[in-house]
Amino acid sequence: MARIFITGSADGLGKAAARTLLSDGHEVIVHVRSEQRLAAVQDLVTQGAVVLVADLAVLEQTRDLARQVNALGQMDAVIHNAGVYSDPWILPVNVVAPYVLTALIQRPKRLVYLSSGMHKGGRASLDGMDWSGRRVTGTYSDSKLFVTTLASAVARRWPEVFSNAVDPGWVPTKMGGPNAPDDLRLGHLTQEWLATSDAAEARTTDGYWHHQRRVERHPATHDLKFQAQLLDELARATGVSLP
Repeated sequence: MARIFITGSADGLGKAAARTLLSDGHEVIVHVRSEQRLAAVQDLVTQGAVVLVADLAVLEQTRDLARQVNALGQMDAVIHNAGVYSDPWILPVNVVAPYVLTALIQRPKRLVYLSSGMHKGGRASLDGMDWSGRRVTGTYSDSKLFVTTLASAVARRWPEVFSNAVDPGWVPTKMGGPNAPDDLRLGHLTQEWLATSDAAEARTTDGYWHHQRRVERHPATHDLKFQAQLLDELARATGVSLP
């Protein structure tokens, strides 16, 4: 059984993945952004989950979250699920937090980053981005392009780690809305599979996945120069370098 940390576990795909993984007997560490959200994961705690609290829009709290995770011991997998769609914290939560946690959490065997099919509409440019969230400078599509690029950059830099990005589809969560057409179960199945499965396909790296199938992604995510620029920008903005 694996030890898995999932960000953004209070609802939606993160909570659904945590619930399934707990039912399968895995050790799961969940995350909520504030103490006011603890009640939302009480059912997971009752199943045996450990819960950690940090606001991923705040850099120092994200750093502290990494310290909390490391204090629990090495993770087998980390699922970077937390995300926001339409507020000023798109870049801090969707991009900066996964980067900082990747850099500071003791290196796991597997990393899974939540992307979106909307990443294909992102701009492969870092000019003028405010990573602090004080100004709105990036779109949701931009953020998902950047985090998909991060997953690829980590796969190249850490070949011993399985690092993959997932498009969960347009599913009926709070973010997706009640009329979203995709299957909710399929929306979190791939993350669980990549985090735990011994299947040969799941034990691969640098993939972009949709419903357990590798699919095409934005060509910029393969661009080594763009990957390096992104890592350099995030290191400059956060003071944290990816080993």
